[in-house]
Amino acid sequence: MPKNMSKADRTIRIILGIIALALAVFVTTGGWSVLLYIVAAVFIVTSLVGTCLLYIPFKINTNK
Repeated sequence: MPKNMSKADRTIRIILGIIALALAVFVTTGGWSVLLYIVAAVFIVTSLVGTCLLYIPFKINTNK
């Protein structure tokens, strides 16, 4: 898959993923922590891969 995320977009997602992971571990419990783990995983994986699958159907490309 071609990369469709810019460096700034990837950096923001890494930061948000780390914040979501920290909230899931230290602050929340129950269903909210599971949701935050999922959000953190999606943000971190998409930023490491450089491709956001939701950008494809909307034809968004921040990698210019």
